[in-house]
Amino acid sequence: MTVMRALHRRFICGWLALALTLLTHAAHAASPIVWQPWSNAAFEQAQAEGKPVFLYLEAVWCHWCHVMQDETFGSEAVVSLLAEHFVVVRADHDAQLALANRFRDYGWPALIFLAADGTELVKRAGYIAPDDFVRLLTAIAEDPTPERRSVRASARVGDALNEAEFDRLLATHIGDHDAQRGGLRLPQKFLDRAHVEYDMTRALAGDPAAARRARQTLDAATGLIDPAWGGVYQYSTGGRWDRLHFEKIMRSQARYLRLYALAYAQWGAPEYAAAARDIQRYLLDFLRSPEGAFYVSQDADVVRSQKAAAFFALGDTARRAIGMPRIDRNRYSDANGQAAEALAVWAAASGEADALAAAEQAVRWTLGHRRRDDGSFAHGDHDIGGPYLSDSLEMARALLALHAVTGQRDWLREATTTADRLTPLFAARDGPGFLTSVADGTPVAPVATIAENLDAALLFDQLHHYTGEARHRDAAERALRFLASPQVRAQRFEESSVLLADHALSAPPLHLVVVGAKDDPAAVALHRTALASPGIRRRIEWWDRREGPLPNADVAFPAFDRPAGYFCTASRCSAPSFDADQYRQRIEALIAAQAADNP
Repeated sequence: MTVMRALHRRFICGWLALALTLLTHAAHAASPIVWQPWSNAAFEQAQAEGKPVFLYLEAVWCHWCHVMQDETFGSEAVVSLLAEHFVVVRADHDAQLALANRFRDYGWPALIFLAADGTELVKRAGYIAPDDFVRLLTAIAEDPTPERRSVRASARVGDALNEAEFDRLLATHIGDHDAQRGGLRLPQKFLDRAHVEYDMTRALAGDPAAARRARQTLDAATGLIDPAWGGVYQYSTGGRWDRLHFEKIMRSQARYLRLYALAYAQWGAPEYAAAARDIQRYLLDFLRSPEGAFYVSQDADVVRSQKAAAFFALGDTARRAIGMPRIDRNRYSDANGQAAEALAVWAAASGEADALAAAEQAVRWTLGHRRRDDGSFAHGDHDIGGPYLSDSLEMARALLALHAVTGQRDWLREATTTADRLTPLFAARDGPGFLTSVADGTPVAPVATIAENLDAALLFDQLHHYTGEARHRDAAERALRFLASPQVRAQRFEESSVLLADHALSAPPLHLVVVGAKDDPAAVALHRTALASPGIRRRIEWWDRREGPLPNADVAFPAFDRPAGYFCTASRCSAPSFDADQYRQRIEALIAAQAADNP
């Protein structure tokens, strides 16, 4: 039986290797469609010729994008209709974040039809077969007017996040959870950051039901981890966790790594540490460049447009004998910020020095190669548009995480410099929140997204507690006003983002302070204890008196002849702890006491 399995595997590997060679050669054939880049020139041409603009927004790692390119855009009828009736534009969503954020809800590939003045006419999500696409193109060519779409709204949305509205959002948040399988009650299964993070926050405050929801999802989501190479697949379908889509994108790697690190700190479960190590292993072995910067994604397909379940069922050696799914080797600022922040959070929870070193190296590379003269960040080597909010926002979060983990003030200064550019560049002029980019000259205006405004609210709130600056609190409230607006609160499965931001701005974070020289082993041990403590919202400071006062010296600490650790809240602090065990026990006791006060 063993010999037969070996022969069967050798046959599969040989067949896939041959198919890879043939299909890769075919994939490089010239496309019959003459694509234009996203620019105002395309809209000017559409105006002059009286045609709509067709935007094909793809992801280079996306299996169904490959199928769309090979099958649908290889159809003579499709090519003819596009050439006769449309101005055709093609864009990479990882390279052009303004488009990705505007049309993210329409999946990849996103198929967007726009009037010459930028009005959205028709939007479709995902692969469309050639014959169906011909029918769609014909209908739009005959009647290029906006498609009527139903708008889903909540009947109970009010004008403010009052107690009744909070209760409604909380009930919806709980109802969104799939009590049978974990995750959201959606056909796609993935680890949703806001839902899990909010439940973890409530769990630390003493809510056992929230703990069960968070842990059920965290446990189930380990099924998305690649057992051979590590890293997480993007999602699973069919309402289950075992029908995998095999692309690996940085946003997923970073969010999962960060949440498993926080879960390990909160519950100490070894399976969460194992999940975090598997993701770190993938980041360092596959998505890390020789210079220490991080690439953005790895393809779902080893053979272009062919499903890869058989390939990913193999082990490392058998996979490598066939080939390697394509890695997008662009080194974008936002991807490096996401990776660095997650690695820094994991280093805090685990004490693993290689994770911290990788985070610092990625941030230093990005500072050296992507920092703009005004303190914000460019996206890549040759940006098509921008600047983009995500690049500077994710880098500011990474810089602030490094400050917490190392205690080095240079990281806080860099985080402040970057964050202070977000408001003048990206603040919405006619409403609350932050826009995803600056205007690019096309008729399609930038939008504000829920995910980015949640990150902005949490960043600025945390930064405010480190700096004490009112402008950072004002920026956090700007983002919260967008999240608490009726149009956001009316959207399904977004309630947790509103609740998470509201919680952050309504209570101070856990404040852990170590007072002692940074070359004193006792102070090092106390700081390591503070880092390993549970809590998603934490202000961790290491005060070496030789460096001058803390940036936000809102608490006075007595002078001792040895290092001391404190747990502070609402401008009051615990008694000093002089050794790591005592400090850990005191932190645990005070967190438990706070939970008992909030039944």
